[in-house]
Amino acid sequence: MGERCCAAVVRVLVLQAAWALSGGQVRYSVPEEAKAGTVVGRLAQDLGLEAGEAEARRLRLVAPGRRASVEVSGASGALLVSSRLDREELCGKSAPCALRLEVLLERPLRVFHVQLEVTDINDNAPVFPAARKNLSITEFTTLPGSRFPLEGASDADIGANAQLTYTLSPSEHFSLDLQKTEEDGESLFLVLRKSLDRETIPVHRLVLTATDGGRPSLTGTLELVISVLDVNDNMPHFNQSVYKVQLPENAERGTLAIRLNATDLDEGANSNISYSLQILYPQDRKDIFRIDQNSGEIRLTGDLDYEDVNLYRLQVDATDKGTAPLSGHCKVVLEVVDVNDNAPEVWVTSLSVPVPEDASLGTVVALLSVSDRDSGENGRVRCWVWPASPFGLEATFAGSYSLVLREALDRERVSEYEVEVRAEDGGAPALRASRGLRVPVSDVNDNAPSFAQAVYTVLARENNAAGAELARLWARDPDEAANGRVSYSVWDGGLGVGGGGGAAGSSSSFGGGWRPASSYVSVDAESGRLWALQPLDYEELQVLQFEVRAVDAGEPPLSGNATVQLFVLDENDNAPALLPPAGSAAEAGGVAAAAEAAVALAGAGSESGTLWAWAAWGTPAGQVVAKIRAVDADSGYNAWLRYELWEPRGKGPFRVGLYSGEVSTARALDEADGPRQRLLIVVRDHGEPARSATATLSVSLLEAAEAALAAGSSSSSLAAVSRSAAGVELGAGAASAATNVWLVVAICAVSSLFLLAVVLYGASRWAPRAAVLSAPGPTTLVCASEVGSWSYSQRHSRSLCVADGAAKSDLMVFSPNFPPPPPAPAAKDTQPEPSALLDTVTEVSWRGNEIFFTLVEVIFQGVIFADSAFAVWQLGGRCRACEAAEQRTVSLQAQERVRVGGSAPVRRRARL
Repeated sequence: MGERCCAAVVRVLVLQAAWALSGGQVRYSVPEEAKAGTVVGRLAQDLGLEAGEAEARRLRLVAPGRRASVEVSGASGALLVSSRLDREELCGKSAPCALRLEVLLERPLRVFHVQLEVTDINDNAPVFPAARKNLSITEFTTLPGSRFPLEGASDADIGANAQLTYTLSPSEHFSLDLQKTEEDGESLFLVLRKSLDRETIPVHRLVLTATDGGRPSLTGTLELVISVLDVNDNMPHFNQSVYKVQLPENAERGTLAIRLNATDLDEGANSNISYSLQILYPQDRKDIFRIDQNSGEIRLTGDLDYEDVNLYRLQVDATDKGTAPLSGHCKVVLEVVDVNDNAPEVWVTSLSVPVPEDASLGTVVALLSVSDRDSGENGRVRCWVWPASPFGLEATFAGSYSLVLREALDRERVSEYEVEVRAEDGGAPALRASRGLRVPVSDVNDNAPSFAQAVYTVLARENNAAGAELARLWARDPDEAANGRVSYSVWDGGLGVGGGGGAAGSSSSFGGGWRPASSYVSVDAESGRLWALQPLDYEELQVLQFEVRAVDAGEPPLSGNATVQLFVLDENDNAPALLPPAGSAAEAGGVAAAAEAAVALAGAGSESGTLWAWAAWGTPAGQVVAKIRAVDADSGYNAWLRYELWEPRGKGPFRVGLYSGEVSTARALDEADGPRQRLLIVVRDHGEPARSATATLSVSLLEAAEAALAAGSSSSSLAAVSRSAAGVELGAGAASAATNVWLVVAICAVSSLFLLAVVLYGASRWAPRAAVLSAPGPTTLVCASEVGSWSYSQRHSRSLCVADGAAKSDLMVFSPNFPPPPPAPAAKDTQPEPSALLDTVTEVSWRGNEIFFTLVEVIFQGVIFADSAFAVWQLGGRCRACEAAEQRTVSLQAQERVRVGGSAPVRRRARL
């Protein structure tokens, strides 16, 4: 510890000795503009301080009166630049530039003086008092060699950095002269080397440059602007001797045509120019243009029209205002440009109307003339027809057109055309013009009258009044005047009338024959109203078909036809008429006789006729005993008949079918009902109001045998009925004598056949037989009619028709199917074996069965024939006996199948 103290004392003594020898001051040098942080010197080391001592003793810098721009680092003790150092700011032009600083050191307190010299660098360029200097020199009067003083530049630096040299930009008219004297220092002059011409170069611009002696050197510049003063030695001058201008003819007044500019190389009053205008062509248009004396603008003061004058020639004079005025001249050629300001014009020079509708294509209708006052594209005209029509334009020569027919005309479609001929020029925008033409089309008789319908259906009720209007027909003829005037007539061109359901043109069902339609109807020639000439009768005429012809009054006349179908509607004007019994003399006489009988009965009005019928006591309920037949000449509901039992009322033994007219037993007949029943039957139709007729039926109640004989002798019975209707009544004894013989013959024949059938059946029953093979076979259909029985396959049918009703199917009896016999073995010379003998026995048995059933069938056919004949002759086709025979046959077949014990039926053949 003691050694360290001794070493410190020794260093302090050495530092004091060194400081004393140097006068107690430390000197440093630093260039200006040094960057902040630049080390100026190691102040602590230069003061003899050890490392860390400067910070311990708080070494710091004191700058009296101003900012020192340097500082002492507390850590290292070095002197550093803290801010910008500018020598010119600190010292100006003084040299050298030294800063005096004080440094304090504590413990113990000591003060040290530090001198810091800031050295100069070339950081300032030469500067002129002004950036620009203006000089004025008169042209031609200022002689070469004339001198003009200039002010030099200054430099803030010192020494060599402030030594300046001057240079002038190249010029043939000026140079630079620098003179140095001890009294005045440096003097700078601008010297004129050549005379000036303002018209050649009115202003001279030169650059004076000052350069210092630094490295690198810096410069400063001064702009010299030398203006040359004018003398009136030049006349006004135009750029062109002739100016060409185009102006549209629709230019408005005041429009600027051209702006002329005459130049005078002089200046001031010598260059002030005034303008004047003179119109050379045309000379009579003096007020169309004017010119501004100061600006030289030529403006339009009148109206231009290309179609009148399309070119103007003008002369313009320009005069300056110098002491001795000078003038310049030019010409202006103004061309008027055509504008599409004239629309095309269309004239009709000839018009040929009206045009007949049958005019040929190419017919000239009108001649037109088209023109346009404009020129070029503005005067080129295009024409067309609008709207689209059968007419078109054809160019004949320049500006002339023909309106011709391009398509066929039809007055009925278009009777008049409003044609517009449009013209359009080629300008932009295009102008249009139009001319309207009215072209009427005259009529030609080219249309025949036509009805709205090809076939008219007219409904008329019968018994209409004569002269009643049935319909109104109308035919359209689109022609006009006489060509469209239509007249109507009924055409009897081979058409007739139909009656009783016949077609048109056929004869009447009641013998009316062919009659022309004009005998029934008539049509008004002008209005087309269809009238009835006479009352119509549905029973005579149902459909009347004829043609109505419509003819116009043109030349030649044209016509059209329409077919009229007149349907007569039925009215309930006919009462039901009773028909004679089936098979009577009236019926056998044919259709004509039946019609006469119906008419005769209808003529009797509602008077009743008397009919006869027979019934056996004990007849069960539901048995038909008679049938009332009636007919109504009307149709539809008017001819739909219903039958009512008027007397006796209450619970009588008989009833009548509402719509069939069949009189049947309501219960079983007994002797208490008496020998005769009188029935009053009313026949009514369904018309409005309903009409009726009455029939009286007298039913005789007999024993069963008498009733059968009466049915067998149908011809005698029918004759008796016919005579009874006339008031003649046969006796009961005569009727019985006529039928007994036939009844005995029939009973004997049937009994003999039945006995033979039983014998054959017994023989076949007890004969030895083999197993019967059964197989399905074709069904045989057996039918009965008035002429006998026949059989045929089930794939056919037979219908019986009667005169007064619809067709009814007759009885169909199906016989059982027996299996066919087994095939016979081939013939051999040897005796038959037992199996062959068995086959023979089986064949004999099968043949016996077949014969038995054939006889049974014959018996039944006889019974069926008798029953059917009686029913057909008595009731007109209602075969009740056939139905009973069918039921009995089916029952017998079922019993036979049960008896033989086989599920399959036994096959047999049916023969007559």
